[in-house]
Amino acid sequence: MRMTDLIARKKKGGRLTSEEIGFWVDGIVSESIPRYQSAALLMAIYFRDLAEEETVALTEIMRDSGETLDLTSIEGRTSDKHSTGGVGDKLSFLIGPLAAACGVPVPMLSGRALGHTGGTLDKLEAIPGYQTRLSRERFIEIVRDVGISIIGQTASLAPADKTLYSLRDVTGTVESIPLIVSSILSKKLAAGPETLVFDVKSGDGAFLQDLDSCRKLAETLVRVSGRMGRPATAFITNMNTPIGRMVGNGIEIAESIEVLRGGDGGDMMEISVALASEMVLLSGLAGSEVEARAKVLDALTSGKGAETFQKMIVAHGGDGRVVDDPTSILPAARYKRELTSPRSGWIDSIGARAIGLAATRLGAGRETAEDVVSPGAGIELLKKPGDEVRAGEPVAILLADQEDRFDRVSDDVLAAYQVTDKKGSPDIMIIETIRSHANGGEKD
Repeated sequence: MRMTDLIARKKKGGRLTSEEIGFWVDGIVSESIPRYQSAALLMAIYFRDLAEEETVALTEIMRDSGETLDLTSIEGRTSDKHSTGGVGDKLSFLIGPLAAACGVPVPMLSGRALGHTGGTLDKLEAIPGYQTRLSRERFIEIVRDVGISIIGQTASLAPADKTLYSLRDVTGTVESIPLIVSSILSKKLAAGPETLVFDVKSGDGAFLQDLDSCRKLAETLVRVSGRMGRPATAFITNMNTPIGRMVGNGIEIAESIEVLRGGDGGDMMEISVALASEMVLLSGLAGSEVEARAKVLDALTSGKGAETFQKMIVAHGGDGRVVDDPTSILPAARYKRELTSPRSGWIDSIGARAIGLAATRLGAGRETAEDVVSPGAGIELLKKPGDEVRAGEPVAILLADQEDRFDRVSDDVLAAYQVTDKKGSPDIMIIETIRSHANGGEKD
């Protein structure tokens, strides 16, 4: 078997067998196949696509390229949630604890900041002492005892994906939907959850901005998950405006805690309750969507969600007092600057991508791989779409540890705010829902 034959066939639109895909993935892990040949095959896949059978095979083989976790010691039907990434997306800190408080075991693998989007692990590490790297034994123990654990992917889980992802990043093939699906699912399935819920972001602040591409991704994720024995649901959600009012690391943790303790969740609530309810439903802990939603809302209003989040933080070595007093425990930025509106009117929209990039430049993300994330940096959005504003009234607060960073982003943040003379309609947060069935996905 030769890589040149695989490349030539895919370049012409032909299909690869499971054995050929296995040959390729084995060569990636053993480094017996040159990276330039893998890059050539990725480019052929980008232009010629993969059939669903090829995507399933690639996902399975990548999943099995390293160790897999055995979660059978955990009582109950485990469930994980994955977001394709957004701006102000701190919803894992609501969805996970709320689902766990309802009895769903949640083994959650998460990532770091990428481009203009924030990283769940960076946000958790703003909590003093919180450890995102644990042994698999400790990870399973926390899920069993607390109900939820959120850690980063270990190098031993789906190692082929690490090489392929880095090659996709430098060859312009990141947007290939079969490659996205196999990357997401190989890691998730190696970690062992029995059900999956996906939050596929669509719009200005998403990696895939057009709805058709997002729909194709969501449907493929659900179908492939189903074919691999994992019931799944995908929600296509609105990412044109930052979620919530905080964009950063520590400040997003503080906002999440505020909501878990009964604060106004605003546009965070619709998606959070829907996804947590779906995890409850898929795990067999409710007989209907109405019952699942009632359980989640009870976990929120009773404080069980906040209590579960606190227990998880302590189990990870973090300072649990943060749930009671986030302002005192979380690190604060050294400097802040208030931005005011140049005109009166109604906030019509806030460009999510521009806000995400601005937060990154303030220190909340990484502009280069060597950058150190500032846990207190970010942007507080004082005004959101639908709010009235007067000229000279504050609309946002910039937070940074270096004062000179403010001049780099102030104009961009103000330009992200679109002010009109009339009040607009609120955004629809959940655009579509796609659920798995025996032979594929179905839209709701």
